[in-house]
Amino acid sequence: MACAERYAASPSEDDGTDVRFFCATPIFSVADLQASLRHYEHALGFEVAWQWGEPATFAAVRSGNVDVFFCEGCQGQSGTHIMVFVDDVDTLHDEYRRRGAKITRPPTDEPWGMREMWVEDLDGHVLRLGQGTSN
Repeated sequence: MACAERYAASPSEDDGTDVRFFCATPIFSVADLQASLRHYEHALGFEVAWQWGEPATFAAVRSGNVDVFFCEGCQGQSGTHIMVFVDDVDTLHDEYRRRGAKITRPPTDEPWGMREMWVEDLDGHVLRLGQGTSN
């Protein structure tokens, strides 16, 4: 179920504002949609959630509660960074290394209380994957 659908089905508590924000989904500009979908499936363990168009020019991948949209040759530019919170960055690092993902920074304890690693996709977008530390 997509991010917005999850929150529409189970809305958060009314916080007294006129409009509630539910979630955010990044949209990455990609050069080759099908290559990006294969990369996210095979190297990063995401599943293809849907594709739109004939031939497809817009699509989504999903892992757990995280969706990422792709737009072939349109909005945005390469090099976008997104932060994704995980429960075990070291285990994920080992998995990604086995899958051949491009890890540009191994798990590192940061002074702001996070243990993070960075993974770059085919278009230069960076997933900063991390978990809180007890610092």
